[in-house]
Amino acid sequence: MSKLYFRYGAMNSGKSTHLMQVAHNYKERGMNSLLLKPSTDKKGGEKVVSRLGVERKVDILVAEDDDIFKNVEALYKEKGKIDCLLVDEVQFLKSIQIDQLFEVAVGLDIPVICYGLRTDFKTQGFEGSTRLLLIAHTIEEMKTICKCGRKALFNGRKINDKFVFEGQQIAIDNIDNVEYESLCGHCFFKYKKS
Repeated sequence: MSKLYFRYGAMNSGKSTHLMQVAHNYKERGMNSLLLKPSTDKKGGEKVVSRLGVERKVDILVAEDDDIFKNVEALYKEKGKIDCLLVDEVQFLKSIQIDQLFEVAVGLDIPVICYGLRTDFKTQGFEGSTRLLLIAHTIEEMKTICKCGRKALFNGRKINDKFVFEGQQIAIDNIDNVEYESLCGHCFFKYKKS
């Protein structure tokens, strides 16, 4: 039986880069992987984009009301064997779509590897991530560091180079002067209190 994997980490932990490396490994071995991401992620349009400058076009751009299982099942029937499904920015998916990814892994016997954030800039869980933490077969943390050298756990949001702690849950990096910085707990609370 194939599994549903959740690989999470703070911003700049190399999630998208790792996803593209996994896709490359499958391709290099003559295997077929599918790449998908939520349409909520406007960065890169129909591409997964890494901070290292690597990019790759997605096979499925998922809208909020899309049934991922049905989309993957249709591609499975059209293309034949799918060896792996890779999902970027999984935190933006709906809970029901995470259940559909689980169904892809179990029902279609296709490994599903999801990459994303666990929490937002206010340390609140995203809907997709919260569901994955409950049902994923395997959960792995991808680590990065804060500029102070400690392990980063949080995603500090900056607007016009100033940390903010209020606002909508979703604001995409490098759009409307929004940037993110990986922060340890110590620095997160230091900036929040200042």
